Amino acid sequence: MSQTEPIQDEDTSSRKITYETVYKSLYDSIITGRFEPGKTLTIRGLAEQLGVSPMPVREAVRRLVALGALEMQSTRRVAVAQMTEQRFREIFKARTLLEPEISASAIANSSNALIQKLETIDDEIEDALDKGDVDLYSLKNWEFHFTLYRAANCPIILRLIESVWLQFGPFMRMIVGRLGTSYIVDQHINAINALKNKDEQALREAIRLDIFDGMDRIGEKLFGLHSQKEA
Repeated sequence: MSQTEPIQDEDTSSRKITYETVYKSLYDSIITGRFEPGKTLTIRGLAEQLGVSPMPVREAVRRLVALGALEMQSTRRVAVAQMTEQRFREIFKARTLLEPEISASAIANSSNALIQKLETIDDEIEDALDKGDVDLYSLKNWEFHFTLYRAANCPIILRLIESVWLQFGPFMRMIVGRLGTSYIVDQHINAINALKNKDEQALREAIRLDIFDGMDRIGEKLFGLHSQKEA
């Protein structure tokens, strides 16, 4: 081996891969709502479910607690964040402030490939809505938004949005499951058209309305909130 060739620490590399795999698995489960709000989880139970040791699970859980997705109950138990009226109001406002802006930033990096991918995802969303498939809708709705947001290449804003979605994903999935998909208005085609036309204002408005149409109905039904259209 050459003296200038770096020595690879296989144990360290393996631990990093395991941790990232565990984190991504838990992240995906929370953000798409596969864990219900308030659900209690144990480090050992998650480790057994994922087929890993407790250590990478504990590290991933700490990171998710810091993001507000999980709430620490004890050294061995955590719970998926509950939704309160105050938290709902803050999430509503954060989404309407952050997501239209990051969407507009994606215009500079728009391409035919991006537009085609968004159109494909939106077709899958429409199919899920027609079938009343709540799980598929939740997954594809998340995929549509984050495909668009990642194209903006704004990592700081993206991390803020991810934190908001991690706190809201389980609640959104539960409510869509309870109310069904019939109340959902798909504004994504308007967003795609605005992206094609490189119309920043139209794209901001399409994303704002997409957020509003879903969350306003939820807020009214669950908390008796009046329209937050101007929030």
